[in-house]
Amino acid sequence: MSNFSPSDYADLQAAVAKLETQSFAMKIASTLGMPIEALLHRLPAPAQSAIQAAVDKALEQCLRIAVKAHRAKSPAVMYKRSHTAAAAITGAIGGFFGLPGLLVELPITTTVMLHSIVEIARSHGEDFSSPESGLACLEVFALGPQTTHREARESAYYATRTALAQVTREAVSYVTQKGMAKESAPALMSFVGKIASRFGLEVSEKVAAELVPIAGAVGGLTLNVLFSHHFQSLAEGHFMVRRLERKYGSKAVRQAYEFARSLPSRT
Repeated sequence: MSNFSPSDYADLQAAVAKLETQSFAMKIASTLGMPIEALLHRLPAPAQSAIQAAVDKALEQCLRIAVKAHRAKSPAVMYKRSHTAAAAITGAIGGFFGLPGLLVELPITTTVMLHSIVEIARSHGEDFSSPESGLACLEVFALGPQTTHREARESAYYATRTALAQVTREAVSYVTQKGMAKESAPALMSFVGKIASRFGLEVSEKVAAELVPIAGAVGGLTLNVLFSHHFQSLAEGHFMVRRLERKYGSKAVRQAYEFARSLPSRT
């Protein structure tokens, strides 16, 4: 990758590690010592519709925030620590009240995480005068490996970006022309729906893990810290890649990314 500076290529390698290494399910399994498949079997069937409703509500709220992110001028200092702490508190509340608490807790937790993601994006030079940067923040909730298979032929990160590309372009075009005048516009609902289908899986994994009787509210707190760290790490990787794409071009960065992904991991 001769056209990349050493520091930029090191950043790209770091992005690959953040975006391709571990799914949220794998992180839960390593924390609790149980495979996520076993946890999901404990999740009552009626819970799925409640989870999806909470996810939809959370992302619709986040869409409004993301599109208006250019109006916020909050400093990036300490964003990770403060937002993680806030997410931990809401997770403890959700864990204490169980599944009914999710309907209240998840939109709050997701909004808190989005603010953290926005500040990470700013730190990598995103220009929020364009709605594309705001929607790129929402894309973070759909990123990350969706499988435990380590030898996947295609990058999970780029596969997800490809799957989101059309609905993202349509959503950006709509917001650019009409703003948020009609939040139920098909272009926006299609975009949110794509994100929700992926984010909902990870929320289901978190809720299933919270059903393990390891301490109630303490379990909710621990899992929300893990949840928050997971998406902050994905955001760091995502916006590293986008920063490099602005500098070197999308094609060159993808080629370098795939090359870095093909190298044996060092442990």
